Amino acid sequence: MKVFKFGGASVKDANSVRNMSAIIKANLNGPLLVLVSAMGKTTNAFERLLGLTMEEKDHSEALQEIQDYHLDIVASLGLGSDSVLEKDITDIFEQLKNGLSEFSSSMGYDYMYDQTVSLGEVLSTKIIATFLNSEDIATSWLDARKVVKTDSLHRQAQVDWGASQAMIKSQVNRQIEEGVVLTQGFIGSNSDFKTTTLGREGSDFSAAIFGTSLGAESVTIWKDVPGVLNADPKKFDNTELYERLPYKEAAEMTYYGASVIHPKTIKPLAQKGIPLLVKSFQDPSARGTVIEECLVPNLAPAIIHKDKQTVISFKISDFSFINEHHIHLIFEHIKRLNLVINLMQNSATSFTICLDDNPKKREQLRTALMEEFLIYYNEGLEIITVKNYDQETITELMEGKEIIIEQRSRNNFQMVYKS
Repeated sequence: MKVFKFGGASVKDANSVRNMSAIIKANLNGPLLVLVSAMGKTTNAFERLLGLTMEEKDHSEALQEIQDYHLDIVASLGLGSDSVLEKDITDIFEQLKNGLSEFSSSMGYDYMYDQTVSLGEVLSTKIIATFLNSEDIATSWLDARKVVKTDSLHRQAQVDWGASQAMIKSQVNRQIEEGVVLTQGFIGSNSDFKTTTLGREGSDFSAAIFGTSLGAESVTIWKDVPGVLNADPKKFDNTELYERLPYKEAAEMTYYGASVIHPKTIKPLAQKGIPLLVKSFQDPSARGTVIEECLVPNLAPAIIHKDKQTVISFKISDFSFINEHHIHLIFEHIKRLNLVINLMQNSATSFTICLDDNPKKREQLRTALMEEFLIYYNEGLEIITVKNYDQETITELMEGKEIIIEQRSRNNFQMVYKS
C-alpha cells in the first residue's frame, strides 16, 4: 500500500482537483490511501471566522465567503447536481453555524478552534471523493476522526498510537477493497469523540500516522516545490534540490524550522523504515526527494530562515551567577506555556533564549519570573540556521546584518539579527 498526502495548495481550485485526480489515476497499480488538507487558504478563513465570533462581531460575511468558495469549486467540477454532496455541504455548514451560535468563552478558544477549523478538511474530502467517483476512480470516504485517537490537548493533540493503529488497520483494510480510501489530514478525536487537531500544518504528520499504522510501502507528500530544497526559493537564490536525504538530516531541518515537512513526520516513518517522498504536484513525473536511511556525502548547506523572533534575556538581580536552579525554573515556565526555543545561550550572569514572537505568552512568562530575574527582550528579529555550513555561505549570509547572537558547532551555525 502507498499513502499520498495533498496539501491545500494542490486542491485550491477546480483545475487543481483535476490535476490531483490525474496523479491518483496514474498510480492505481496497487492499494492507495489518500489524505487531503483543507482547500487553498480555508484554514486561514476559518481562523478569521472564529476570531470574529470570539470578538462578538458579525461573522455572516466571512461564513458566506467560505461557503461560496467551496460551492464555486463544486460547480466548476460539474458536481452541482449531486444531491448527496449538496446535502453533505449543507449539513456541514449547519453544523458550523450551530457551533458558532453556541460558542461561549468558557469552552476555550482551543476547543472551539478544533471544532470549527477541522471542518475545512471534512468539506474538501467530501467534494474530492465525489469528484473522483465521477471520474470512475472508485473511492470511499473515511472520517479520520473515527480512527485517529488522541488526548484532549486541543490544537496540539498527542496521538494515542496503540488505539489509532488498531482502528486504522481495521477500518482501512475493510474499505481498501472498494478502491482508493480518501481521508483527512490534521484531525482526530479524543476519548469523548470531540474533534482534535494535530497542530498547524499537521497533515504531513497524519500521513505518517496512517503510513506507519498500515506498514505502507512509502508515503508521498505532494507539494508546490520540486522536492526538499536546501533553502526556501521565495527567500534565497540558487537553491539546490536534495535528491536523497537521510532521515536524521531531514528531522533536524524540520526541528530548526524548515517548513516543507511537519516536524513530527519523520520519526514514526524512520522507526518503521518507510521512505518519505516529497514530490511536485506541478511536475509529478519528476523524481523529487526521497528521505530514507542512507548516506549522502557532501550535502549542500541547508539554510533555514524564520522571521518574527524575540530574544529574551534573564539576569539575576543581585548579580550572582546563573546556575542549574535558575535554568530549571525558566524551563518549567517555558514548558507550561508550550513555548519552543529556537536558540539558547548562557553566560555567567544571564540566560538568553530566542523564541517565535508571541506577545501574550511572552508577557505571561515575564510575569511568572519577574520576581526572580531582571528580564529584557528584543523583538522584530530574524534567525537563520545553516546545517553543514561552510565559511563562504556564512560570510555571504552575514553581510550587511546587525547580528544580535551568533553560535556555531561542528555542523550547525545560527545567527539572530535585526530585521
